[in-house]
Amino acid sequence: MLDWWSADEVTTAVRWIFFAVVTGLAAAAFATVVLRRVGYMKLGRAAPLEEIPVDELERHKKKRGRSSVAGQVLGHRKLLRDIRSGVMHFIYFYGFIILQFGAADLIWKKLSGHPIPFPYYGQFAWSQELTVSLVFLAVLYGAFRRYIEQLPRLKRGWKPSLVLWFIGGLMLTVLLTLTFERLSADPHSVAERYAPVSSVLADWIGKLGMPTGSIAAEAGYELFWWMHLLVLLSFLVYVPQSKHFHLITAPINLWLGRNAPVGRLVPLNLEDEDAESFGVGKVDHFTQKQLLDLYACVECGRCTNVCPASNTGKLLSPMHLMTKLRDHLTEKGAAITSKSPWIPSAMGGQLAGAHVMGAVIPIWEESPEGSVTSIIPTMTAQKQAWGVRETMKVEELELIGDVMTEEELWACTTCRNCEEMCPVGNEHVDKIIDMRRYLVLMEGRMPFDGQRALQNIERQSNPWGLPRAERAAWIDDCETRTGIRVRTMQEIKKQGAAKPEFLLWAGSMGAYDTRSRRVLYDLVRLLDRAGVSFATLGLEERSSGDTARRIGNELLFQELCRENIETIARYGVTRIVTACPHTYNAFLKEYPDFGLPKSIQIEHHTELLARLLKEGQLKPAHELKERVTYHDSCYLGRYNGVYDAPREVLKAIPGVELEEMARSRENGMCCGAGGGLMWMEEQSGVRVNRARVSQALEVRPTIIGSACPYCLTMMEDGLKLLEADEKTSARDVAEVLAASVFGGETA
Repeated sequence: MLDWWSADEVTTAVRWIFFAVVTGLAAAAFATVVLRRVGYMKLGRAAPLEEIPVDELERHKKKRGRSSVAGQVLGHRKLLRDIRSGVMHFIYFYGFIILQFGAADLIWKKLSGHPIPFPYYGQFAWSQELTVSLVFLAVLYGAFRRYIEQLPRLKRGWKPSLVLWFIGGLMLTVLLTLTFERLSADPHSVAERYAPVSSVLADWIGKLGMPTGSIAAEAGYELFWWMHLLVLLSFLVYVPQSKHFHLITAPINLWLGRNAPVGRLVPLNLEDEDAESFGVGKVDHFTQKQLLDLYACVECGRCTNVCPASNTGKLLSPMHLMTKLRDHLTEKGAAITSKSPWIPSAMGGQLAGAHVMGAVIPIWEESPEGSVTSIIPTMTAQKQAWGVRETMKVEELELIGDVMTEEELWACTTCRNCEEMCPVGNEHVDKIIDMRRYLVLMEGRMPFDGQRALQNIERQSNPWGLPRAERAAWIDDCETRTGIRVRTMQEIKKQGAAKPEFLLWAGSMGAYDTRSRRVLYDLVRLLDRAGVSFATLGLEERSSGDTARRIGNELLFQELCRENIETIARYGVTRIVTACPHTYNAFLKEYPDFGLPKSIQIEHHTELLARLLKEGQLKPAHELKERVTYHDSCYLGRYNGVYDAPREVLKAIPGVELEEMARSRENGMCCGAGGGLMWMEEQSGVRVNRARVSQALEVRPTIIGSACPYCLTMMEDGLKLLEADEKTSARDVAEVLAASVFGGETA
């Protein structure tokens, strides 16, 4: 029968057979790896269907429109914040899309003997060679960034280099295949003007002694064609077994991103009698969407690079949070399903040993260059501590303790800078809160300082444990200092007087803290000057519960939340203004889950003041010769998108020079007080507020402005730590405005 076929026909038939075999095996391996990881993700809980009002969804979409899937995936919106790595990834992304057509043409041309009839084939071939060259240059630059420039946020070692070898190998084999195609005198080779790279390589090889049309040239063409195919298929199998699984999972992760507004924690149903536990104590307690996050992580380190804990020598690293949970899920999933995650050794059974987090403390050293932050101690500690122990079985490991340490969980300030920078839509903070919930609600474990704060909130409705009866003492003090008597809602109701326009929520800081009272008094003076009618709750006000919820005590939060909602409803309140972003976020995003009507308008005091200035109800007449840098509150900015209102207030003050810090707005560094850490002492590294104040002092301000009582406290403490409080002061935006409106008078 072979006598009927020519040698070329036999060669083509054999080539087709081998192509079909290797391609089929690679496709099967790829599908197996992907499906097994999908199986691991299915071990998680199905995400609960959340009832979110239509108007809330519309508001969320309007404020978060820039975070659309198209903008993230196709526009590289977040990646391009770091312009160098963003452009590099842009070339990778669109380069691979363009090169898929070239790869198909290259493979089909060899198998069938003729190219795919693309229109303008010469120009198509030229674009392919240009794209291959750009991608190869991007590979070289990627290697430079990781191994020569050595960016601290990037992991090093042999594993991260594999993808560079794969992509570099693909590009080289494409160019060499095209080069030897020309040398073999293939009739389908394009004109030299459409082959700017391969024609030069072919001329160079020809000058070395390889004649065009020789057997060696034909053998080279065959060799590099097969090499390209095998590298391509090997890369296909490798991708889902590595961090590059994000090529598949990241777009899905972005598409399935939360419908609810950012900053809203999912409530726990504490009355569920069938619930075996609350919070997350095992990796399969996470939702399936949370587990998808783990496989979407690209290990780019952007999250760790901005994390206040990682930057100040704490053990927590958001990137390592994701990768450690991913490793643990993969190992536990393999043990539960008896299906190995790895190819070619996907024979089922147990893995040898398991990843465990060892005992380690980051070693913080002051930078000789004078830098106030560094992630190197944290990155080094995580690398040293996380490894495989062959004697350990994954079924015996505790999620909190063996995978994630308590030190890591209690270092998080819940600032969400990690999520803001993540290009694949991962959500880190919710996972940490879920694990805190398990520790607090199921095991009663938390730092002593945090436990004391929660006990005080439970007993006296404030973190200091000061008497509840003193919560309204600020009203008399305010009248003494300002001459303005702030009425309570109870007094107004008893008198049958007209209902005020606003309920002024003092908050625990405003009611008890001496420094925060000064801000509250200036706000009272400004509202009074603007002719705004307002009242407060006085003794009926309770803690908003934000501290309790972020520490993990969902039970205490829900009790406080329902008490406050009942009080608000009793007086028919329609508008609330507060100077605390944490209270603002809780009322705006979380209280509606427990019955606070969405019709109630919640305003932060900077939003109200900016509006009063715009409407002419407040007139800052006195010039202030001050150089102000504004520190963005995380719960006002990243959580709620309020960046402009405080700046508009400051810009309206004559004489004020507003100077932005290097890290501001969406990338502003946390003060260190969020997530309940206002009430806990930092145990390692340098204090977060010291680092943040150092950044502020780089622009030589006379005032560090803020719009949060926590931030104000942390800025003042940081100035004292750095012995800079004689030249620079920390002041709330309302205080600065009051100084201009009222002149030298202070509250």
